[in-house]
Amino acid sequence: MKRLLCIVALAAGLLRGADSAPVAAGKVVETMNASSYTYVLLDAGAKKTWIAAPRFEVKPGDTVAAADGMPMTNYHSKSLNRTFDLIYFSGAVTVNGQAPAGSAADVLPAGHPPIAGGGAAASPHSAPATPAAPPDLTNIKRAAGGQTVAEIVTDRAKLSGKSIAVRGRVVKFNGGILGKNWLHVRDGSGGEGTNNLVVTTTTAAKVGDLVLVTGRVATNRDFGGGYKYAVIIEDAAVKVE
Repeated sequence: MKRLLCIVALAAGLLRGADSAPVAAGKVVETMNASSYTYVLLDAGAKKTWIAAPRFEVKPGDTVAAADGMPMTNYHSKSLNRTFDLIYFSGAVTVNGQAPAGSAADVLPAGHPPIAGGGAAASPHSAPATPAAPPDLTNIKRAAGGQTVAEIVTDRAKLSGKSIAVRGRVVKFNGGILGKNWLHVRDGSGGEGTNNLVVTTTTAAKVGDLVLVTGRVATNRDFGGGYKYAVIIEDAAVKVE
């Protein structure tokens, strides 16, 4: 369950977006690596806060800001054999105001496809890059025998547990989050609150790709910490067209 919560924490950018205010910021007073994570204790003057993020280069004295973090209480790290009273798992950090050194290849398993955007800022858990222009959502053909994004969101109770097929464009992407890619897919249907579908998959994609998604509808997924999905397609088959 804790592993699943970490997945959600690292994918928090999918819920909040890349412009979230930092959940913790301060001078690094302690840091350690365990498994594929870097743990950092930040001193903001009034208080000290632990954060964890996919491995990045940092040293005591650096200034770190962590965004899109999810709080976890009494979290026990088996690698460190240590329990943290409170720690934030972050999907995006900066070191001294810059993206941390290191690349997606540093933390991705061998053979994993490269992360869209590349470079140090494109670690598998970093916030997705914002495209220069929104993807074109016009003239997207409905999947054969399938649904639109709005139909899936609106009829989620009726579709829960059932297989769906939907065609749309990727408008947001977080790659390689503990073995999964997290997509936001839209097809031009619906309005605010019904025009976006969150999908998890092992298939690589990038913002702007036209994709055909097939999978089962899951509803009312509550991962704790305030992170809830009214509807989500988990472990979907995604074909980039």
